[in-house]
Amino acid sequence: MARLVITTEGFGNRVLELALGVNRVGREDDCEIRLDHATISAWHCELTLSDDGVYVCDHHSTNGTFVNGQRILEAWLEPGQVLKIGGVELLVESTAAHISLPKIAREIPRPPVVLPDGALLCPRHPAARATFKCPACREIMCNRCVRMIRIYGGKPLLLCCTCHQPCRRIGDEKPRDKKGFLVFLQETVRQKFGGRPRDEGKK
Repeated sequence: MARLVITTEGFGNRVLELALGVNRVGREDDCEIRLDHATISAWHCELTLSDDGVYVCDHHSTNGTFVNGQRILEAWLEPGQVLKIGGVELLVESTAAHISLPKIAREIPRPPVVLPDGALLCPRHPAARATFKCPACREIMCNRCVRMIRIYGGKPLLLCCTCHQPCRRIGDEKPRDKKGFLVFLQETVRQKFGGRPRDEGKK
């Protein structure tokens, strides 16, 4: 994170680490950075930390805000500059905003156990049978794993616990009846020439 070091005597080289967003500087207790000094106003200035760096904005202070000796109303800060808030000087060490995202460890489920009757056990709940399968990621799961969303005035939406896509109950998909090419050809010829199947006229 961005760092500023107070070099004025009496502060013991105090280091200020800015949080993302607006950091109010002043003597008031509700300021994010409280500096108890006679030359600093109750709400003296703001230090805003973003991806672009640190931006300082004076808040109508009595004794002013300075960057390298020049009084400013607003300015971008650079490393190595001296920021003076009233009579307190700060050395700008860094203006970078380092954002670290926590690593989320995803537990990899074990392969499912196949029972003698062909049914599968849920990889997350070994005592439960797998009742649902996700067409998107091919994940199998039991009733406890399925995420349910209740839709007002409609049927509940069942979602995969891994990819959050709609899942289906195992066994709901029935294979289509596929006719062989010869059967298809015979039916086509009969329809074209007005023929009937062999046993159609027998009673």
